[in-house]
Amino acid sequence: MGQKRIVATDQAPAAIGPYSQAIQVGEFLFTSGQLPVDPASGEIVAGGVQEQTDRALANLQAVLAAAGASLADVIKTTLYIKNMADFGIINETYGKYFNGNPPARSCVEVARLPKDVLVEVEAIAVVKK
Repeated sequence: MGQKRIVATDQAPAAIGPYSQAIQVGEFLFTSGQLPVDPASGEIVAGGVQEQTDRALANLQAVLAAAGASLADVIKTTLYIKNMADFGIINETYGKYFNGNPPARSCVEVARLPKDVLVEVEAIAVVKK
């Protein structure tokens, strides 16, 4: 099956608890949920749900890159959103990152997210050797 490898990068926000940005086991990469936090400042990005979705996906890209993967290698994502009424804006922004052959996806409305953000994105990817 392969040994567990912790993946970390300063190009995405540092973990705010006892977890890793991502774990690779064999060819599979499992990312933690990425928040719309600027990795340099540690602050939530200014703006609304579009800007937050864009930053969360950019952070996801950075974690994937640290493992030698890209968005094209993602096979499943899960979106956690604060308000399903924002789904259209989130979906449009998400589509700019995942065009062509998008991964499988789940989208769940939640009561609250860390730091009271509007969106969080996690992914499973296949890392090419």
